[in-house]
Amino acid sequence: MPVELVETELKSALPIYLVTRDGLDAAGLTPSAAAWAKANGFSGEAGRTLIVPGENGALAGALFGAGDGESALAVGALARALPEGDWHFANAPANPELAATALLLGGYVFTRYGKKSGKTLRFALPSGVDAARVRRVADSVFLTRDLVNTPTSDMGPGDLEKAVRTLAMAHKAEVSVIKGDDLLKQNFPMIHAVGRASVDAPRLIDMTWGAPSAPKVTLVGKGVCFDTGGLDIKPSSGMLLMKKDMGGAANVLGLASMIMAAGLKVRLRVLIPAVENSIAGNAFRPGDVLASRMGISVEIGNTDAEGRLVLADALTLADDDQPQLLIDMATLTGAARVALGPDLPPFYTDDDTLASELAAASVTAEDPLWRMPLWRPYDAKLSSKIADINNVTTDGFAGSITAALFLKRFVEKTSAWAHFDIFAWNPSDRPHGPAGGEAQGIRALEQVISKRYG
Repeated sequence: MPVELVETELKSALPIYLVTRDGLDAAGLTPSAAAWAKANGFSGEAGRTLIVPGENGALAGALFGAGDGESALAVGALARALPEGDWHFANAPANPELAATALLLGGYVFTRYGKKSGKTLRFALPSGVDAARVRRVADSVFLTRDLVNTPTSDMGPGDLEKAVRTLAMAHKAEVSVIKGDDLLKQNFPMIHAVGRASVDAPRLIDMTWGAPSAPKVTLVGKGVCFDTGGLDIKPSSGMLLMKKDMGGAANVLGLASMIMAAGLKVRLRVLIPAVENSIAGNAFRPGDVLASRMGISVEIGNTDAEGRLVLADALTLADDDQPQLLIDMATLTGAARVALGPDLPPFYTDDDTLASELAAASVTAEDPLWRMPLWRPYDAKLSSKIADINNVTTDGFAGSITAALFLKRFVEKTSAWAHFDIFAWNPSDRPHGPAGGEAQGIRALEQVISKRYG
């Protein structure tokens, strides 16, 4: 791991001074460090790192601009900006746990295909930080990032199943899989329809963990390992990032990892419909009417709105079990990105208490989320003249909301349900994570679940 948090004293560790905007005089700098800062025009502007030289070319420390304290995660930039070696915070971060988390997350490198991890940094763990918690959160985020970053050649439905089994083995969870034509025999027709054109058979992956008598928490993740758009084929530019269309599955697996590693007192279930939306002679078509597990007939207005189809069958199964909390996560709509951008995922729920808990946790964890409305008048836009429902609207408006309303039709018995329309990707480098696959919402969700069932 490029960044290591060390709980014992690092005698040779160099100091990092956190400097607020125009706060040089209050940062406790040595006279030489203060003079160096002024000579380089450093005034604590957010995100800037300044290396401080010592005698004979040695390092004497570093300054980091904390700005107005906007983000505790900003210190994650130090993982890439500092020279290799041992470091410690000379003045305590405002939020030591988030700062420690940011250092680990900021040092992430995806190395599967030969990229070198680069330098190694060791940081003295800030006082009062739960080291085990920080590490399990970081490990879970790394799992999510690794899964999303892996191309479909190595992360098809079968590979995603193997990843689930590996995680399950580490935590003594149980896994069952319904695959191929057995999906039809066991009444998951929409998962089968979306994935049947691929050479890698569609499947429903079902992982369970925890005492059967514990409160039930069920996570459902969209596992579309690649999305061509089907017969409503995407342009080539639209396919470039489609390896990340299983980002919902990757994120619920990251969340599951946090829950199991923490030993929370829940009966955890993870459902992942794993498919590849491919094109072949047996691909489902625009205008087809599909049966669903719930019995709702669905007219296909667009084969590129396939994620909601596979989620619907999985949500029906999850809802039959009536969990105390049901969460689904999916890279579902471009409309969510148009509305809120790549960094702020919307979530939908009718449970005001759950919504309040999620909103609060998103702030304390610096894991952005924004509640969007399940606006019932838009439900009529999903009407069909020949089936119970269409999988898309005809006017193209409110795409993320209408997708959430589509999914809501398949959750009847569970009162606490929330749908997350995530991007699962950093378009550019951020202080706590490089460009590429990203965990979104799961650190906030872990806080909510821990408080409810910890």
